[in-house]
Amino acid sequence: MKTGRISESILKRSVLRQIKTHREEVLKGAGVGEDCAFFSWDQSVLAVSTETIALPVRMAPELAVLAAVNNLAAGGSKPFAVTVAITLPAECEEAGLKEIMSRLEKRCKELCVEISGGHTEVSPAVNTPIISVTAFGKKSVGMIQKPEEQKEYAPAEKKKSFDIVMSKWIGLEGTVILAEEKKEDLLGRYPQNILLVAQNFKQYLSVLPEAALAEESDVYMMHDMRNGGIFGALWEISRRMGVGLTIDLKKIPIRQETIEICEFFELNPYELLSGGGLLMLTENGKALVKKLEEAGISAAVIGSTNNSNNKTVINEEETRYLEPPVPDEIYKVFYKA
Repeated sequence: MKTGRISESILKRSVLRQIKTHREEVLKGAGVGEDCAFFSWDQSVLAVSTETIALPVRMAPELAVLAAVNNLAAGGSKPFAVTVAITLPAECEEAGLKEIMSRLEKRCKELCVEISGGHTEVSPAVNTPIISVTAFGKKSVGMIQKPEEQKEYAPAEKKKSFDIVMSKWIGLEGTVILAEEKKEDLLGRYPQNILLVAQNFKQYLSVLPEAALAEESDVYMMHDMRNGGIFGALWEISRRMGVGLTIDLKKIPIRQETIEICEFFELNPYELLSGGGLLMLTENGKALVKKLEEAGISAAVIGSTNNSNNKTVINEEETRYLEPPVPDEIYKVFYKA
């Protein structure tokens, strides 16, 4: 199989179809485009999400925490704790483990979540630390439908046209990683100030602020942008809702620093790690954008849903159709063939 996230067909065939156990406590579990599971818990709802980072980068601990916590926020939940599983290569020294834990604790403190447990082991089967974070949160509002009750989304809802609002900019996570890990390569072409700005994008990698505001605005749904970038996230929304999309490429926000770094490594920024960006579907996109911007969060309406199966991206006179997600562009840099 290819490096990166497995394809939707493999996910359905070899993962989801193998899950046979059905417990009444599991209100909503594994599914295509579902990044957060929900469980009934003493008259309330417990939300759980797991993310694994296997990239050979120093930021891996922070990225793993952010990815798991962002999934909960996109599901309308308030994270409060995480557990961490770390697999280290045999040559890793104790100082390396200590640095990983220090980075994990610092990010958790910033996000107001606690490391409540986990597991650490050393294995000769890996050549870079593999970090898995499971985040736990409370579902504060809304109803959770089981898959058999949900049947994706009701026909009446599919006929509505929802505005698609995106927070911040695409490719943030990938830009930060490349600016930090490939600094020396990039300095051969770009001035240091460009890289400093790009590295500073790490302040935008949490979606908790916009998710909380979106919840107050009664958005129809939210989806965290990460693996596969904006194109991957849009495909998952379309599949999850069973609707079509019309996207204006020119309205998708992107920073110039991301464009420059992607050009250097010959990457497609629309398929680059985009943790830190949140997609929100609402009936009044302009009102939501205004609310987010008043809170200091950049946002834009980038398109809308439609009652069809077409997933179109319009770039002035050119129209293209979204295809199933491919492995994230970031792997081209760290795992060259």
